[in-house]
Amino acid sequence: MAPLSKEANTITYTEDALPKLVAPQAAPRKYEIIYFNLLTFGYAHIATLYGVYLACTAAMWKTLIFHHIILILAFMGITAGAHRLWSHRAYKAKMPLQIILMVFNSLAFQNTVIHWVRDHRLHHRHSDTDADPHNATRGFFYSHIGWLLVKKHPEVKRRGNFVDMSDIYANSVLKFQKKYAIPFIGTVCFALPTFIPIYFFGETLNIAWNLTVMLYVFTLHLTFLVNSAAHLWGNKPYDQQIKPVQNILVSFLAFGEGFHNYHHAFQWDYRTAELGNNWLNVTTKFIDFCEGIGLAYDLKTVPADVAQSRAIRTGDGTNKWGFKVHSEKK
Repeated sequence: MAPLSKEANTITYTEDALPKLVAPQAAPRKYEIIYFNLLTFGYAHIATLYGVYLACTAAMWKTLIFHHIILILAFMGITAGAHRLWSHRAYKAKMPLQIILMVFNSLAFQNTVIHWVRDHRLHHRHSDTDADPHNATRGFFYSHIGWLLVKKHPEVKRRGNFVDMSDIYANSVLKFQKKYAIPFIGTVCFALPTFIPIYFFGETLNIAWNLTVMLYVFTLHLTFLVNSAAHLWGNKPYDQQIKPVQNILVSFLAFGEGFHNYHHAFQWDYRTAELGNNWLNVTTKFIDFCEGIGLAYDLKTVPADVAQSRAIRTGDGTNKWGFKVHSEKK
């Protein structure tokens, strides 16, 4: 492989110089376990099981309602913030909304937005190949959570260098989150959801803490379903040549993120779904509300005739709900 430039003993390549990866692709690899992640995730899931028990037997109803609200806000920080706003630039947000979404995102603690966006843009650039951080070709467990328990594949590291992150690195809100990640995210995600029920509701530390961890793990798994189930089980009305699918259950659980075949076909659509305003797409309703009060603007959508044309040309002959439909496809 010949370098394109060489300055000050630094060799620079373009991505075109690397071998092309065609999905689905997963070459044999050696997994190197990250034991710290294994231990922390292990503890979090044990605490979650205990948290579920406490939620059913001992927690105050005020605490349960509070944590349910936090779950919704945290997940909105992922779907409306890290995903649709910053990863795909599917709409624009004024500074107050950006700050709100950054705080919501910190409630979810899925690393910083900067790290999240880099992985997600790489995921779309090389979906279901070894350059995809959570390559679904390796199966449900790996794409769901296993990818976080092992060191990154060399292709992820190599091709991640070519992801354009200039807009993200220039964002002052996201730079703040990254600079103060440990104290800020630690406080927002773990400390406040634990001590607010204790101080205001008289909840015990044991219950408040374990419900906070349970909330965190629930948020993780809701997000992970988009990486795993929505790449494995469902129909493909827009592009039958790719792995992402329409998964109605994931759409319901993940606030509208399960219309994944559509999303990979038209990733710039702020709705991530052809349905837009429907009861399965809570995130779209939130963004629409923000537009209504002047905090969001320039919402990008795909015209219905363009989506239908794509479905006829490359879809599997089903509609968005998975039923067989008649088409002009021959």
